[in-house]
Amino acid sequence: MAREYNVLATNVTAGAITMVFVNPGTTATLEFLRAWLSQAGSATSAQQRCQLSTQVTAFPTLTTITPSKTKLLDPASVIVGGTTGAAGTSGIVASAEGAGGKSVVYSDSFNVLNGWLWVPTPVDTIMMNASAASGLGLFLPAAPTSAVNWTAGMTYRELG
Repeated sequence: MAREYNVLATNVTAGAITMVFVNPGTTATLEFLRAWLSQAGSATSAQQRCQLSTQVTAFPTLTTITPSKTKLLDPASVIVGGTTGAAGTSGIVASAEGAGGKSVVYSDSFNVLNGWLWVPTPVDTIMMNASAASGLGLFLPAAPTSAVNWTAGMTYRELG
């Protein structure tokens, strides 16, 4: 059975920043199955851009977060919390974006009153190979009008 994990940012302050970042380690390829953004800080309608982007060194400076299991009997993820975006780590809410180049994999816009949910069909999932030189981030290329009370996350599956 596949092992799946969530990296969650809950009730955080947003900006023109990487909200969630996961960098594969050396032992498992990661298949990204879902990503989401929502806010509870404003009742005012506003459009917001978002991107799923790969980034190579130098990575964002992040708040460490340990991935949570979606199946209680699974072992802990091979990904651990980290602040530097290094291989095998995950983090949320970047305080600095790092100088590494970003490559947009998927770009979209949404109304903040509705939130945003990306659930690709099986052929459209994003795969990040073990020992890849880059991580995957959920990035806001423009700061939201209301920066408070944001929730963001990504779900990935570990493949051998």
